[in-house]
Amino acid sequence: MTRGRPKKFDNVTEMQRKIDAYFESRDKDNLGYTITGLALGLGMTRETLLQYEKESEFSDAIKKAKTKIEESLEQRLLDGKNVVGVIFNLKNNFGWKDQQQVEHSGKVDIVTVLKKAQGRVEGGKS
Repeated sequence: MTRGRPKKFDNVTEMQRKIDAYFESRDKDNLGYTITGLALGLGMTRETLLQYEKESEFSDAIKKAKTKIEESLEQRLLDGKNVVGVIFNLKNNFGWKDQQQVEHSGKVDIVTVLKKAQGRVEGGKS
């Protein structure tokens, strides 16, 4: 006896046909690509799509599709339209992040740091 729902796709070839159809339909209608749209095109939820990505048979096909979506978002950054929304999408769906690099050189004298901080509070006196 099997537990849970039967799988939507039994093989990657069947899934790849649906992935290709999703991109073709979006191109035809001049619409952008999204992960949620891809999931809907495959007849599943976003969460189910991400579960399929964990399965070795389907992983490469899904990762390539997601890379195509990511690349289209990168291109939208270049056109300058809705940049904030695109950045939000890239951060939340593709692991992009703001990063600062802080370099430390030499020793830090905590007493000097505290005196400087205190001096600012007291009007700049050391």
